[in-house]
This record gives sequence, structure tokens and C-alpha cells, in this order.
Amino acid sequence: MKEPVEMHSQPELDNVSLIVGWQEDAGKLGPKVIEYLNRHIKAKIFYEIEPVDFFPLVGVAIENNIAQFPVSKFYAGDERKDLVIFESSQPQYERHRFLNSLLDASERYCKMKELYTVSGTVSPIAHSSSRRLLAVFNQPEFQISLRRYGLEDMTWEGPPALNSFLLWLAQRRGIPGVSLWPEVAFYLAATEDPKAAKVVLSFFNVRFDLGLDLTGLDLEIKDQSEKLARLRREDTQIDRYIRTLEIGLSLDEEEQLRLARTVTEFLEKTPA
Repeated sequence: MKEPVEMHSQPELDNVSLIVGWQEDAGKLGPKVIEYLNRHIKAKIFYEIEPVDFFPLVGVAIENNIAQFPVSKFYAGDERKDLVIFESSQPQYERHRFLNSLLDASERYCKMKELYTVSGTVSPIAHSSSRRLLAVFNQPEFQISLRRYGLEDMTWEGPPALNSFLLWLAQRRGIPGVSLWPEVAFYLAATEDPKAAKVVLSFFNVRFDLGLDLTGLDLEIKDQSEKLARLRREDTQIDRYIRTLEIGLSLDEEEQLRLARTVTEFLEKTPA
């Protein structure tokens, strides 16, 4: 069977940490984290996984009048030989083969030493709350080595996520890995949660000594907070819902739906 990977170039890589982010993510977390990292390391595509076997190509999603074609790309920068970033749509078919192709390429061409995956987890918190960075590990030794970074163990009951399968496959190959799950305020899940993105980027900044400039992200957080403050002044019921979350109480299902719908519509129509 033909290998479903296309080579664009052969960068000199060794002892690589691989960061995986998915385009479909709560609060658009994965795309924002990948964008920041790629821009900082001046990353270029060097490999792609061909989409034909893994994605439905008969129909293409449209977002903001732009066709969203499936992508599965490996990026590397000219200066950081120890860091590779993989950005992808989540495969719809043959997921086991897709994930193995990802790991095959990472081992063969990148000499991968460890794996990091990033996905947002929807949480019943207010946008003004701090974000926890939850984590799931595939090796206890790796968990111990990252203990000083303030990661909190994640507990989850439900169907396994794609990241869980990837961690399992990496474990079978003896590759240490961690799945990072920053909290995303549930009513920002359909838009963006820059505060959640900052939590992840701050971790990578310290872990890999990147020297990231997060000023732009701080401005996004400030801008979003100001917009939501305006919404709260204009809509007393929305203000009451958010105040309820801020003091640690919960909303019923109808209140959650109204809050999420109102915030999403307000942020989409309010200019930056």
C-alpha cells in the first residue's frame, strides 16, 4: 500500500518534540496555538498526509464564505531543529491508519522523542475565571518529569477522544506523550477563548524556552473582555448568568443555551 505521506523537503531534525493540534476544536484553540507557534519559529511545511483516504471530499465545509479543505501538515522552523508542529483536520475514516501514519512519519523523518497534543475542554466557568491546564499522560515517568509545570490531572468519563487513541498508539511505540486540555468557557466554545490559548502557549513557552511574545494575545483577551462587559451592561439577564458562574454556581440547560447563543451572536457582529 502506498504511503499516504507527501514529502516537500527534508529538514535536519533530531530528538524532536511533536506538537499536535486539530482544526476542529472548542474555542478554536488548536488553530490559534498552532498559528502562534508556527509564526514564532518561522515554520514551513515539509510533509503532508494525503487526505483522500481519510476525509470526505465530496463536500467541503464553508466558513465565512471560504472553503475549508481538510489539511494534515507537518511544520518545522529553520532554527529550532527539536520542534515539529502537526496541524490537521480530524480524520473521518480509517482513524487508526491515519494516526499510525502520523507517528510513522514523525519517527522516521523527525526522530521524535516525545508527543504533545492540544485540545480544548468545555467547562462551566466564566470567561473572567482563570483557566486550568488539565493533562493526560501515557507514561508515569513523563508525568513526573512535567509535574513542575503546574499541569492538573484530568478525570473524564465518556467516549475516548482522538488524542487518547494517539497517546495509546504512542505508548505502544515507547514514546512518552501528554494530552493537554485547557479549560474553555462553554459560551466561548463556538467563537474563540484567547485566555485558554494563552495558558497552553505559556506552558510551551517555558517548556521549550521559546521566548514567545504574547502581547497580541493579551490584547485579544482585553478586547474580548471589554466587549462582554458591554454586553453585560446592555443585557441584565446575561449579566446575571455570568455573575452566577463567577461565584461558582451553575446554570440550568436553558440558561446555558441562551448565554452561549447570545454571546456567540454578539461577538460575531461586534467589530474588533
